[in-house]
Amino acid sequence: VPNTPMLTTKGEIAAGGHISLKGNFNFNTAYAVTHNFAIMFNGGFMNNESRKKDTENNTIEAGAGYFTTFGPDKNRVIEVYGGVGSGKSVRLVRDFDANEVLTNTDNQSANYDKKFIQVNYSSLKKDNINLFGVKFGLNYGTALRMSFVKTNDFFINGTQQQNEDNIFFEPVFFTRMILSDQLQLQYTSGGNFGLKNRKFLNAGHSVFSIGAVINIGREAK
Repeated sequence: VPNTPMLTTKGEIAAGGHISLKGNFNFNTAYAVTHNFAIMFNGGFMNNESRKKDTENNTIEAGAGYFTTFGPDKNRVIEVYGGVGSGKSVRLVRDFDANEVLTNTDNQSANYDKKFIQVNYSSLKKDNINLFGVKFGLNYGTALRMSFVKTNDFFINGTQQQNEDNIFFEPVFFTRMILSDQLQLQYTSGGNFGLKNRKFLNAGHSVFSIGAVINIGREAK
Protein backbone atom coordinates (compact mmCIF):
# COMPACT_ATOMS: atom_id res chain seq x y z
CA VAL A 1 0.00 0.00 0.00
CA PRO A 2 1.65 3.29 -1.02
CA ASN A 3 2.28 5.63 1.88
CA THR A 4 -0.29 8.47 2.00
CA PRO A 5 0.45 10.24 5.31
CA MET A 6 -1.57 13.43 4.57
CA LEU A 7 0.93 15.59 6.46
CA THR A 8 -0.01 19.20 7.13
CA THR A 9 2.52 20.79 9.49
CA LYS A 10 6.05 20.57 10.93
CA GLY A 11 6.51 17.89 13.57
CA GLU A 12 3.53 15.79 12.50
CA ILE A 13 3.93 12.01 12.57
CA ALA A 14 1.84 9.56 10.54
CA ALA A 15 1.89 5.77 10.98
CA GLY A 16 -0.32 3.05 9.58
CA GLY A 17 -0.76 -0.68 9.18
CA HIS A 18 -2.74 -2.41 6.40
CA ILE A 19 -3.56 -6.01 5.49
CA SER A 20 -5.05 -7.57 2.35
CA LEU A 21 -6.98 -10.76 1.66
CA LYS A 22 -3.80 -12.19 0.10
CA GLY A 23 -2.01 -11.99 3.44
CA ASN A 24 0.03 -8.93 2.51
CA PHE A 25 0.80 -6.81 5.59
CA ASN A 26 2.15 -3.28 5.13
CA PHE A 27 3.35 -0.67 7.57
CA ASN A 28 3.96 2.98 6.64
CA THR A 29 5.48 5.83 8.62
CA ALA A 30 6.25 9.47 7.84
CA TYR A 31 7.57 12.48 9.73
CA ALA A 32 7.32 16.16 8.77
CA VAL A 33 10.82 17.55 9.35
CA THR A 34 9.77 21.08 8.32
CA HIS A 35 6.51 22.71 7.24
CA ASN A 36 7.02 21.31 3.72
CA PHE A 37 9.66 18.54 3.86
CA ALA A 38 9.05 15.00 5.11
CA ILE A 39 10.78 11.63 5.33
CA MET A 40 9.13 8.20 5.18
CA PHE A 41 9.88 4.56 5.91
CA ASN A 42 7.74 1.68 4.62
CA GLY A 43 7.75 -2.10 4.70
CA GLY A 44 5.70 -5.01 3.46
CA PHE A 45 5.49 -8.73 4.22
CA MET A 46 3.47 -11.35 2.36
CA ASN A 47 3.15 -15.09 2.89
CA ASN A 48 0.46 -16.62 0.68
CA GLU A 49 0.00 -20.35 0.07
CA SER A 50 -2.20 -22.01 -2.55
CA ARG A 51 -2.35 -25.32 -4.36
CA LYS A 52 -0.37 -24.15 -7.38
CA LYS A 53 1.84 -21.43 -5.92
CA ASP A 54 3.32 -20.38 -2.59
CA THR A 55 4.63 -16.81 -2.40
CA GLU A 56 6.73 -15.11 0.25
CA ASN A 57 7.79 -11.52 -0.25
CA ASN A 58 9.53 -9.01 2.02
CA THR A 59 10.37 -5.42 1.12
CA ILE A 60 11.52 -2.22 2.80
CA GLU A 61 11.84 1.29 1.41
CA ALA A 62 12.75 4.81 2.49
CA GLY A 63 12.00 8.13 0.88
CA ALA A 64 11.58 11.86 1.25
CA GLY A 65 9.56 14.59 -0.36
CA TYR A 66 7.46 17.73 -0.34
CA PHE A 67 3.98 18.37 1.04
CA THR A 68 1.72 21.39 1.22
CA THR A 69 -1.87 22.30 2.00
CA PHE A 70 -4.02 24.56 -0.17
CA GLY A 71 -7.57 25.74 -0.74
CA PRO A 72 -9.61 28.40 1.07
CA ASP A 73 -9.68 26.33 4.27
CA LYS A 74 -6.26 24.68 3.75
CA ASN A 75 -8.03 21.32 3.73
CA ARG A 76 -6.46 19.90 0.57
CA VAL A 77 -3.08 18.15 0.69
CA ILE A 78 -0.57 17.55 -2.12
CA GLU A 79 2.46 15.32 -1.45
CA VAL A 80 5.31 14.35 -3.79
CA TYR A 81 7.74 11.67 -2.65
CA GLY A 82 10.62 9.69 -4.08
CA GLY A 83 12.77 6.94 -2.63
CA VAL A 84 14.55 3.62 -2.87
CA GLY A 85 13.96 0.14 -1.54
CA SER A 86 14.99 -3.49 -1.63
CA GLY A 87 13.41 -6.85 -1.06
CA LYS A 88 13.38 -10.58 -1.52
CA SER A 89 10.83 -12.86 -3.15
CA VAL A 90 10.55 -16.67 -2.98
CA ARG A 91 7.96 -18.64 -4.97
CA LEU A 92 7.20 -22.35 -5.22
CA VAL A 93 5.35 -22.98 -8.50
CA ARG A 94 3.72 -26.41 -9.03
CA ASP A 95 2.60 -28.01 -12.32
CA PHE A 96 -0.06 -30.72 -12.51
CA ASP A 97 -1.06 -33.04 -15.37
CA ALA A 98 -4.61 -33.68 -16.64
CA ASN A 99 -5.12 -36.18 -13.83
CA GLU A 100 -4.14 -33.60 -11.21
CA VAL A 101 -0.87 -35.40 -10.47
CA LEU A 102 2.05 -33.18 -9.52
CA THR A 103 4.63 -33.22 -12.33
CA ASN A 104 7.05 -30.43 -11.48
CA THR A 105 7.95 -27.90 -8.79
CA ASP A 106 10.05 -24.80 -9.46
CA ASN A 107 11.74 -22.89 -6.65
CA GLN A 108 12.12 -19.27 -7.80
CA SER A 109 13.99 -16.79 -5.63
CA ALA A 110 15.34 -13.30 -6.23
CA ASN A 111 16.58 -10.23 -4.45
CA TYR A 112 15.51 -6.96 -6.00
CA ASP A 113 16.15 -3.23 -5.83
CA LYS A 114 13.58 -0.53 -6.51
CA LYS A 115 13.22 3.20 -6.97
CA PHE A 116 9.86 4.96 -6.74
CA ILE A 117 8.18 8.30 -7.22
CA GLN A 118 4.62 9.11 -6.23
CA VAL A 119 2.14 11.97 -6.06
CA ASN A 120 -0.61 11.99 -3.41
CA TYR A 121 -3.72 14.13 -3.39
CA SER A 122 -6.10 14.02 -0.44
CA SER A 123 -8.84 16.03 1.17
CA LEU A 124 -9.31 16.84 4.84
CA LYS A 125 -12.85 17.95 4.10
CA LYS A 126 -15.11 15.82 6.26
CA ASP A 127 -18.12 14.24 4.63
CA ASN A 128 -20.30 12.33 7.07
CA ILE A 129 -21.57 8.76 7.20
CA ASN A 130 -24.17 7.54 9.68
CA LEU A 131 -23.51 4.09 11.17
CA PHE A 132 -25.81 2.70 13.85
CA GLY A 133 -26.93 6.20 14.73
CA VAL A 134 -23.39 7.57 15.06
CA LYS A 135 -21.92 10.06 12.56
CA PHE A 136 -18.36 9.53 11.36
CA GLY A 137 -16.35 11.88 9.16
CA LEU A 138 -14.83 10.65 5.90
CA ASN A 139 -11.65 11.75 4.08
CA TYR A 140 -10.71 10.75 0.55
CA GLY A 141 -7.53 10.60 -1.47
CA THR A 142 -5.54 9.07 -4.29
CA ALA A 143 -1.91 8.17 -4.95
CA LEU A 144 -0.23 7.76 -8.34
CA ARG A 145 3.02 5.82 -8.04
CA MET A 146 5.72 4.62 -10.43
CA SER A 147 8.13 1.90 -9.24
CA PHE A 148 11.29 0.95 -11.13
CA VAL A 149 12.30 -2.59 -10.09
CA LYS A 150 15.28 -4.77 -11.04
CA THR A 151 16.10 -8.26 -9.78
CA ASN A 152 19.49 -9.35 -8.45
CA ASP A 153 20.65 -12.92 -7.82
CA PHE A 154 17.68 -14.50 -9.58
CA PHE A 155 17.67 -18.33 -9.22
CA ILE A 156 15.38 -21.14 -10.34
CA ASN A 157 16.04 -24.49 -8.63
CA GLY A 158 19.49 -23.27 -7.63
CA THR A 159 20.51 -22.21 -11.15
CA GLN A 160 21.22 -18.53 -11.70
CA GLN A 161 18.99 -16.81 -14.28
CA GLN A 162 19.19 -13.62 -16.28
CA ASN A 163 17.95 -10.69 -14.22
CA GLU A 164 14.83 -8.79 -15.27
CA ASP A 165 13.57 -5.25 -14.80
CA ASN A 166 10.14 -3.65 -15.03
CA ILE A 167 8.28 -0.41 -14.42
CA PHE A 168 5.08 -0.65 -12.40
CA PHE A 169 2.31 1.95 -12.45
CA GLU A 170 0.30 1.78 -9.23
CA PRO A 171 -2.77 4.03 -8.96
CA VAL A 172 -4.64 3.64 -5.67
CA PHE A 173 -7.64 5.29 -4.05
CA PHE A 174 -8.41 5.40 -0.35
CA THR A 175 -11.19 6.35 2.03
CA ARG A 176 -10.64 7.10 5.72
CA MET A 177 -13.30 6.97 8.39
CA ILE A 178 -12.47 9.30 11.28
CA LEU A 179 -12.74 7.69 14.70
CA SER A 180 -10.94 10.49 16.57
CA ASP A 181 -8.64 13.44 15.89
CA GLN A 182 -5.70 11.02 15.74
CA LEU A 183 -7.13 7.67 14.56
CA GLN A 184 -8.72 6.77 11.23
CA LEU A 185 -9.71 3.50 9.56
CA GLN A 186 -8.63 3.22 5.91
CA TYR A 187 -9.93 1.21 2.96
CA THR A 188 -7.60 1.15 -0.07
CA SER A 189 -8.30 -0.09 -3.59
CA GLY A 190 -6.31 0.17 -6.78
CA GLY A 191 -4.24 -1.60 -9.39
CA ASN A 192 -0.72 -2.60 -10.37
CA PHE A 193 0.32 -2.52 -14.05
CA GLY A 194 3.64 -3.66 -15.50
CA LEU A 195 4.73 -1.45 -18.39
CA LYS A 196 7.22 -4.00 -19.77
CA ASN A 197 6.53 -7.54 -20.96
CA ARG A 198 8.59 -9.84 -18.76
CA LYS A 199 8.47 -13.59 -18.14
CA PHE A 200 8.87 -13.48 -14.34
CA LEU A 201 8.96 -9.90 -13.04
CA ASN A 202 5.33 -8.97 -13.66
CA ALA A 203 2.61 -7.02 -11.90
CA GLY A 204 1.00 -8.72 -8.93
CA HIS A 205 -2.49 -8.60 -7.50
CA SER A 206 -4.67 -5.52 -7.37
CA VAL A 207 -4.65 -3.60 -4.11
CA PHE A 208 -7.58 -4.20 -1.75
CA SER A 209 -6.71 -3.65 1.89
CA ILE A 210 -8.04 -2.40 5.18
CA GLY A 211 -6.03 -0.77 7.93
CA ALA A 212 -5.65 1.99 10.47
CA VAL A 213 -3.73 5.27 10.34
CA ILE A 214 -2.59 7.47 13.23
CA ASN A 215 -1.65 11.16 12.82
CA ILE A 216 0.01 12.83 15.81
CA GLY A 217 0.79 16.52 16.01
CA ARG A 218 -1.70 17.70 13.37
CA GLU A 219 -3.06 21.21 13.73
CA ALA A 220 -6.84 21.44 13.99
CA LYS A 221 -8.59 22.62 10.82
